[in-house]
Amino acid sequence: MTLMNVDNTSYKKAYAAALSDKEFRRLSEFVYEQCGIRMPRTKKTLLEGRLRKRLNALGMESFEEYCGYLFSPGKIATECIHMIDVVTTNKTDFFREPAHFDYLLQKVLPELVNIHGLGVKTRLNVWSTACSTGEEPYTLAMVLSEFAQAFSDLRFYILASDISTRALEKAKCGVYEHESIEPVPMALRKKYLLRGKDNQKGMVRIAPELRSLISFRRINLMDKDYGIGEWVSIVFCRNVLIYFDKPTQEKVLSNLCETLIQGGYLFTGHSETLQGLKLPLTNVATTIYRKQ
Repeated sequence: MTLMNVDNTSYKKAYAAALSDKEFRRLSEFVYEQCGIRMPRTKKTLLEGRLRKRLNALGMESFEEYCGYLFSPGKIATECIHMIDVVTTNKTDFFREPAHFDYLLQKVLPELVNIHGLGVKTRLNVWSTACSTGEEPYTLAMVLSEFAQAFSDLRFYILASDISTRALEKAKCGVYEHESIEPVPMALRKKYLLRGKDNQKGMVRIAPELRSLISFRRINLMDKDYGIGEWVSIVFCRNVLIYFDKPTQEKVLSNLCETLIQGGYLFTGHSETLQGLKLPLTNVATTIYRKQ
């Protein structure tokens, strides 16, 4: 039997739909409103391809039908979460931009602990704001754990957040392919990573004692109130600002600064600049800022 004669419903649904310009404008505006990501006309094919996953999952054959479903009063709150899961990009690595972790270990942590008493008098709070699948907060946990060996009473807490529930689920599991841990120094691999066995051979798992140092939570950086409830000493907001336009960058960073203690630090991505933004921050090193 040839493919032409096969009555494959899922195949038909995967390729029957085409995203019209009207639907693209409506959906791209919604994405911008919800998570601050601009999707110009050149991103139409990308958005269409990613949203086909939702059409297939829901058994729908057109984007018109999907828009009706998404924007219906009873569905928009829950479907918005699934939509963002397929639209957002989740790319990260262990010890990504390693100069940041060197600066954290050599400059930031000694200053905050020795001068301000953070981690000793009060808990040292660190926030990985766009943690994706977890490599960044686990890297932070390794670095802070190593630093804590010189301060036996050091108390710290790591909050890891992302807008994608799918990415957060992977982050919470703490299981990765062996190839992904290449940037992790061998000494840290031996201390904090466990080799998978049997059906997980070729995988590694973050040790339980390291996972226990991190709290994962879904947070949308577009929200005004992040619901954290405590001052944060160090914020990592790396490689997410590049998806925002300037007004959104300023809005998000202003909100993040509200959570930072005076003298706290903000780390951004290597390709991100704060030039032209009105923020209470001083540049102290490449893509590293201190709250005035």
